[in-house]
Amino acid sequence: MNTADNPAKKPITIKFQRAALFGYVGLLVLIPLWMYFVPPLNGNTSLVSLFLPIIPLLLPLRGIIKDNTYTYAWANFIVMLYFIHGLTMLWAAPAELIWVLLELVFASAMFIGCTYYARYRGQELGLKIRKLKEELAEEKAANEHNK
Repeated sequence: MNTADNPAKKPITIKFQRAALFGYVGLLVLIPLWMYFVPPLNGNTSLVSLFLPIIPLLLPLRGIIKDNTYTYAWANFIVMLYFIHGLTMLWAAPAELIWVLLELVFASAMFIGCTYYARYRGQELGLKIRKLKEELAEEKAANEHNK
């Protein structure tokens, strides 16, 4: 339902949301599969080691389901863990190249999608981050008024 509070999404916004969701769901599926199908060096695998790596990805799940613009914005901090992990594994485990490349593709898609979805959807909703310059001017005006 589109109202004045919740305007319709533009096609570019929808494309970036789909990219973010592609990366997000891809990581949610890839990480446990990777941990299950590629055995660790010592041969021991537990349920904790299978699902512990996806716990950070579950943190933004509720906000993504509710289509919260701010959740897409801060989910970028979480996806950086997987991006860094992928880059590290690229160097440390060249035998797992296909898994690493998939992780990097999904992490990149999620990062780019979340970044631009938050930007465009925020503009559509009239959300903005106040500039420090504006805040300092208001603070200065308030201090002068109180004198």
